[in-house]
Amino acid sequence: MKKLMVLAAGLLQIPVIKKAKEMGHFVIAVDDDPNAPGMALADKAIVPGGLMNEEKMVEIAKEEKIDGVIHPCSEVAMNVMGRINDELGLSGVTKEAAIRATNKHLMRVAFETYGAPSPQSRCFNNVDVAWGAFCTDFQGDAILKPSRNSGSRGIAKISESIEGAEFARLFERAKEESRDKSVMLEQFVEGPEFSVEIIVWDEDIHVLQVTDKKTTEAPYFVELGHSQPSMFPQNIVEAVKRAAVMGVRALKVNNCACHAEIKVQDGQAYIMEIGARLGGDFISTELTHLSTGIDMVAAAINVALGIAPDLEPVAEPQGVAIRYFTPKPGKVVCIEDTQLLHRPEVYDSEIYVKLGDDVKEVKSSLNRSGHVIVTAPTSMEAISIAEALIEDVKILTE
Repeated sequence: MKKLMVLAAGLLQIPVIKKAKEMGHFVIAVDDDPNAPGMALADKAIVPGGLMNEEKMVEIAKEEKIDGVIHPCSEVAMNVMGRINDELGLSGVTKEAAIRATNKHLMRVAFETYGAPSPQSRCFNNVDVAWGAFCTDFQGDAILKPSRNSGSRGIAKISESIEGAEFARLFERAKEESRDKSVMLEQFVEGPEFSVEIIVWDEDIHVLQVTDKKTTEAPYFVELGHSQPSMFPQNIVEAVKRAAVMGVRALKVNNCACHAEIKVQDGQAYIMEIGARLGGDFISTELTHLSTGIDMVAAAINVALGIAPDLEPVAEPQGVAIRYFTPKPGKVVCIEDTQLLHRPEVYDSEIYVKLGDDVKEVKSSLNRSGHVIVTAPTSMEAISIAEALIEDVKILTE
């Protein structure tokens, strides 16, 4: 039995906690919220009173004599995880690599240095300097986004005809959402978006799957769904894979899961960002094992513990799709026809809101109101069923 420390114990971390216990490991869940849902599922729960306090977390890791640490589906405490790995000599990303993989400016610098394809990009703390650069150095539309955050928070598309006052408003919005209070100004890449699910072990990069993404339109680009395997032509899929592998090499991460986000414009793949972690939105924890038969969560746990991952399929691959409920903003007055979510193709579903709750405009992933995951012989069939369910199950607001 090995001891695995799981940083955070929210809903997105539960599959990792459950899987690690199923694999026979002793799981220590660490979260500042004693009521986080994963805490009760772990063998031991610790409330550190400062998950972001590196010194405190290193001390806890040493006291518990852990064999590995993982921070799945989140980037908030990646630096802490890297520091623990450094101090205890554990498998997994170093703090230096974790910083590169969570700071979008440093990430862009790494891509440029290595020659990995990514958009034109600049980083700013001052709105006036950013506005001047936009007016003189950029052509066409662009994107403003926090240099450190995830889940589509603070992202906005800006047109080349935008007024200075509106630019300033969106800049300050992105800055407010950024954990280091700096903002990225980037070339806007027009085209389909993908993610690539990867396991890195002993410097070998294993691409497990390519995910097709569905997002809202400008200005916020919130993800509304994902499907696997990709339905795009093979040449596009291969271009996406090549870009992702180059990006992982540029970041110099090792012994971890990676979640790369890629867009394709005119046949050219551009890396949006790469996280040295399992992807959120159930992509890594559910969709990938359903579409490939490979247990990506078990693989991520193993590499964190210094164990060679098993990347052979253990189940028959399927088509799979997730779609999110996004009702009109307002107060929830009725939720109807939820019995439709019990049909056999539905692998998992949840409605996040209840009667009387306020539904907000979808500006980030936090504003979604539920999900449904569907399996079928092909991804196209899974998408069709999932989108029909999103329409037929009613979340009515007023």
